Amino acid sequence: MDIFSVADFTCSDRDSKPSKRSSKRSKLEGLSRAWEPREPLPVSLEVDTVKPQDMNAAKGGLVIFTANSNPSSKELAKRIAERLGVELGKVRVYQEANRETRVQIEESVRGKDVFIIQTVSKDVNTTIMELLIMVYACRTSCARNIIGVIPYFPYSKQCKMRKRGSIVSKLLASMMCKAGLTHLITMDLHQKEIQGFFNIPVDNLRASPFLLQYIQEEIPDYRNAVIVAKSPASAKRAQSFAERLRLGIAVIHGEAQDAESDLVDGRHSPPPTVKNIGAIHPSLEIPLLIPKEKPPITVVGDVGGRIAIIVDDIIDDVDSFLAAAETLKERGAYKIFVMATHGILSSDAPRLIEESAIDEVVVTNTIPHEIQKLQCPKIKTVDISMILSEAIRRIHNGESMSYLFRNIGMDD
Repeated sequence: MDIFSVADFTCSDRDSKPSKRSSKRSKLEGLSRAWEPREPLPVSLEVDTVKPQDMNAAKGGLVIFTANSNPSSKELAKRIAERLGVELGKVRVYQEANRETRVQIEESVRGKDVFIIQTVSKDVNTTIMELLIMVYACRTSCARNIIGVIPYFPYSKQCKMRKRGSIVSKLLASMMCKAGLTHLITMDLHQKEIQGFFNIPVDNLRASPFLLQYIQEEIPDYRNAVIVAKSPASAKRAQSFAERLRLGIAVIHGEAQDAESDLVDGRHSPPPTVKNIGAIHPSLEIPLLIPKEKPPITVVGDVGGRIAIIVDDIIDDVDSFLAAAETLKERGAYKIFVMATHGILSSDAPRLIEESAIDEVVVTNTIPHEIQKLQCPKIKTVDISMILSEAIRRIHNGESMSYLFRNIGMDD
């Protein structure tokens, strides 16, 4: 058998008669042409050669979900998505016949930053389960970061040990971290120390700039106003508002004891009755704490002939606000406003506000309260979606958050 080399295929061979060499050469040429595609590959078979920088850009995608199965609770998420110029992610959240919560994510979140916006509805326990299940679903779907946007942190009032209860807000924080949350954005926590319950970064934003702007733009003659704390516990918040508006401050003292007073903090139980007196050392005498006595209601500060603006973080049970408004009216205040970040407004709160001496209640949209607004025209809403959308943008782009905390002190 002849051995062929490249040199054998010359122009002179083409003019010569067909031989064994030429026939073998044509077979080799035909074989080489067979491996060349005669037509372009279909689109489904084309190889996608993605550059490394394109892969990094794809991994840095932004997805915004809302875990609320209640349609009225999705309004804030829609506002935030509209400000960011994105659409809400595709997800199904619903209750089965046996009241179990089911979450079905209908788009890829692999390698992306997922922001889950959850506002608290009337059924707070269902709201929490929706959030936890969605966070865990994103974690098992290989999301790069899972950031919870919870404007009002539920169970935030249960952040202290009372009698033989439990610190429920710490339990909730542990559940969120265990489910897979990597970052939390919230607003005006009831106690700033709640941030210490988490082992992930927590950004506790403030709604006070929006409320201060409302006072300056919507309350005529606000220079004749005085900022009121309905109890000594909220005096720091009132002082912060007063110093920024250059106004005076008044504090109401002597109201009925609320659920957060030291009187109900019974962590140290009294010792049991000992039958054998001789078992106690005669020199051991445990001094007892003198019980508190409610003083008469007094207003520290001048409110006569002025606009009274009561500030707080949460409006839920309005009895204390109604009592404060009556006291301020008796002291000569001719107009009364109530400012708060979170308007829970449970039970008969709208009806009681409508029948009270309060002229206007201003809250933000951290919690949906459209039904309450229909029942009471005195309730006004301030939109805080701007600061939440800016926080989401900065976290996604890796920018500093310090701009959102300008002029905020340790006591604010």
